[in-house]
Amino acid sequence: MAEQKNYRASTGVNEFYYGAVGDNVIADYVERVKFLQTITVEMPQEPVRAYGDNQTAEIAVSGGDVSVTAGFHKIPLEDKEKLLGWERVDGIIATGSNDNPPYVAVIFAKTFEDGSKEYVGLPKGMFTRPSVTGNSKGESTEFSSEEITASFMDREVEGFSKEKSALFAYDKKGETTNRDALFLKIFGKPYPTDEEENTGGVEG
Repeated sequence: MAEQKNYRASTGVNEFYYGAVGDNVIADYVERVKFLQTITVEMPQEPVRAYGDNQTAEIAVSGGDVSVTAGFHKIPLEDKEKLLGWERVDGIIATGSNDNPPYVAVIFAKTFEDGSKEYVGLPKGMFTRPSVTGNSKGESTEFSSEEITASFMDREVEGFSKEKSALFAYDKKGETTNRDALFLKIFGKPYPTDEEENTGGVEG
């Protein structure tokens, strides 16, 4: 009997991890940015038609660039330094026109009310610096948020015959088998435990 399909819609996102991969398939490190709020992965495709004898002779699919827009409660300066290739001198982190962002891989999780999770892995891409915004405090307290964008490309992934730009894995509540396999394919490293994980983010 075929495995039953899951038609539940996700209700949240978390577990945003990144790691510098350069031209390798093993990340130099795996880092987490906590308090992910929103994330959108654009994977455009466009049909291209060839014509002959006044009709369509053939259709091929042209894939567009994969892009990501992620919103966080806050992106720590330490993570911006790593994601964007910013320079640190005497405790000061700086950006300029000659910044050289590293190639990074990313994994994040979509969460479901039944406790299951769907993981999305993006094997190779580059983030661009976000805007700097701020608002005056008024009569009521309002929290700001930060948004950052990236572009991703195809990369060789172990076990697949062709290069890939996005991978997906689903685990039922209490299971981690597919998550762990995805981390090895995207980062070349196992899923970090609480002791091993070097987390970014703010507390509270």
